[in-house]
Amino acid sequence: MPIPEDVTGDEIDKDVKQELQSLPKTLAEDVARNLVMVARLIDEDPEGAYGYSRVALRLASRVAAVREAAGFAAYANQKYSEALAEFRAARRMTGTVELWPVMADCERGLGRPEKALDMAGAPEVHKLDKAGQVEMRLVAAGARRDMGQLDAAIVTLQSSELASNSVQPWTARLRYAYADALLAVGRRDEAREWFAKAVEADRDGSTDASDRLAELDGVEFVDALDEDEHEDEHEDKGEHEDKGEHEGENGTAGEPADAAPQEDGDKD
Repeated sequence: MPIPEDVTGDEIDKDVKQELQSLPKTLAEDVARNLVMVARLIDEDPEGAYGYSRVALRLASRVAAVREAAGFAAYANQKYSEALAEFRAARRMTGTVELWPVMADCERGLGRPEKALDMAGAPEVHKLDKAGQVEMRLVAAGARRDMGQLDAAIVTLQSSELASNSVQPWTARLRYAYADALLAVGRRDEAREWFAKAVEADRDGSTDASDRLAELDGVEFVDALDEDEHEDEHEDKGEHEDKGEHEGENGTAGEPADAAPQEDGDKD
């Protein structure tokens, strides 16, 4: 797959670059450039990111960072079985538990929420950092909802991290999930309150909390472009009607406006 000339491979994380040092220099550079493309495209063009991840995988399948990148690219394309296999491979290579939450979410994607809940209660969770534990809580709550246990999902999300007033990278998503869970059981006023709190914490627009809040408040957004097109159509229609009336008055379109009655040839 083509790679832009401005992508050198030096953009990758230093830890990944260190992993690639086990490869021949030219090969390491090729793998690095493909990994950069995966990172660039995974949000906006997941299919493209997946393509580059497969190239990197063919070149260096024994590098943990490559397996992890391939896993996330597959995950972004909802290829959960493939993603889970890649994450497991990366975990075997590194021995870390960082991928545990996303592995559990893959189980959800495969229709196995019970397995995801089992993973949420596994000893590995205690080895996760704070961000990982919050992510695991989000996955567990999602699994509860998958199983129709809506009230249990709400309880799962209730935590010191949710109650905290400090804003962390995970705060917006945690508050959003809690608001959505409340709304699912009809607790509309509380849901509105937590969507508003999610908006306050969502500094990079990672959620659509502002849209959900506006929806609850009955606010409708009008696309400016659509509005302009509607006005243009209205003006065109008005001009057409004016033209038709003008032509009708002058007897040039359809029947004359004031047609004189025809003379009766049998009339004396």
